[in-house]
Formats: sequence, C-alpha cells, structure tokens
Amino acid sequence: MHRLALITFCAFVAFTCSPPGHRDEPPNSLFERGTRLGKVDMKLREASGLVAIIANPGMLWTHNDGKNPSEIFLIDDEAKIRMTCKLRVKNRDWEDITLGKGPDSSRNYIYLGEIGDNLSSYSTKIIYRFEEPVADAEVKEIEVADTLIIVLEDGNRDTEALMIDPLTNDLIIVSKWETPVRLYRVAYPFEGDTLIGRKTAEINMTEVTAGSISRDGKEVLLRSYNAIHYWRRADNTPLEQLITSEPMRIPYVPEFQGEAIAWDATGKGFYTLSEARNDRRAHLIFYKRVE
Repeated sequence: MHRLALITFCAFVAFTCSPPGHRDEPPNSLFERGTRLGKVDMKLREASGLVAIIANPGMLWTHNDGKNPSEIFLIDDEAKIRMTCKLRVKNRDWEDITLGKGPDSSRNYIYLGEIGDNLSSYSTKIIYRFEEPVADAEVKEIEVADTLIIVLEDGNRDTEALMIDPLTNDLIIVSKWETPVRLYRVAYPFEGDTLIGRKTAEINMTEVTAGSISRDGKEVLLRSYNAIHYWRRADNTPLEQLITSEPMRIPYVPEFQGEAIAWDATGKGFYTLSEARNDRRAHLIFYKRVE
C-alpha cells in the first residue's frame, strides 16, 4: 500500500516536471490522452480497485485498500458516489476488484481481491465473490457468497492486480515488486478448499498496481505508478504469450499514487483512479479510444 512511498513520490515529481519530450510517450496511440472527469469523494481517499458495470455503462465499482471500512462504492462517470455497499468481512488489504462468471451463468459476480501484502507475510490470498448488487439504495449491506482461498505456488508475494481472463474464466494475479513481475493463473471453476495460483509467466516490468482485460478478452492493460502498458491479441493467443511481448505505452496523465484501472463496459476507452494526495481529491480519468 505505502511501501516505498517516498520513492514513489519522488518518481512522481520527477515525471511530472520532465519536459514533454522526455516522457517516453508514443507519437501515435490508439487512445487519446486522458481527460480528467469529476473528483471522487474523500471517502475514497485510498482508492485501489476499479471495474466497470456491464449492465449500466458509465458506472463503476471501486473501493479503498487496507485498514479502511469494508465497503465498495458505486460511482458514476462524474466520480459521484451513487451507492455504498457494506460487507461483513475484514478489509485486511483489498487491492483490486473485477467482474466475472460464477455459479449462476445468468448473473454477474464481483470478485474482490484481498491480495495485498506489503511485507510478503501472508501465506494466502483471499478472494470474496458475490453477486453484483442492484443499485436500489444509497447504502446497503450485502452478503459474501463465497470465500476463495489461494496459495501462490512459489511462496508469499505482494500483489495488487486482479483480473479474469474472459477466454478461460481463470483468475489472473500479478505480483508488484519483482523485476520482472510474475503472473499467476487460478483455474476456473475454483473448486476445493484451497486453490493454487500457478506461475505461468514473467513480465518485464515492475510496480504493477492494477490490471484489466476487456470483455472480449482481446485487450489487456497493466498499470504502474508512472506508466500504462497495453496489449492486443488478434486471435486466441494465450494471455501469457501476449503479455510477455512488447507492449504499447499509452500517453499517461500523471497521478499521485495510481492503483486502479478498468476498461469501459462499452469498449470506448478505459478509466484510471488514484489515491488522494493529502486533502486533494483524486480525479477519475478517462482515456478515449481514437475513432
């Protein structure tokens, strides 16, 4: 969560003060430079996960990371909180959130990742799964339907990126601090008391704080504090083969401590979100696809 915060801040200052030509931005991109939308409420001062709602384009689920209240928030595309959902589980270190299939194929399920581990001291990752709540109240309590216990096969790791591969429905977890980072795959349908995260790839980057895969499974985003990396597959190339190839760097709007990224449900672009900086609220930022 805040490990190496000073280093991260210094990197942020250096990045934002660099001349435009030194920012390693591609001259041509599939996406426009990010546009700042509304500012999120200070209730989301440590935002650390983001996913777009399928049924309601322009609406997103988000949450704070560790030691904050056990809540997820529904926000609109102006960053206003539309609903707060309270969960009866502990927020040890929630780091990411995604949507995917579950026991009932006709419904959408939220997968909430209790996967952070700054000191690499926890032997298990925990994923809370529950049906996506209906937006019918300002505040509501929801029950966690399933608790998935995951062990990474090569030991404890700090992780912050949680995704679902739509081509397989497998859970994908990416480590944060190594260089290269490690990609772990947890096979669907997640049966058994303890699930194993198999290391299936190494990716030549570090400080991965979030990830998102498009609904059709063809486009992948991974973000770090100072960059957004993008891949696209033209066929059913395995995710591991795709993501170990050279990515495209997306023109990046600097954020104080960016730990959230999500594709728009319509495929028209993607969103990012950061933690707040002191008393300055973070912006929801949208990167529109070039038409």
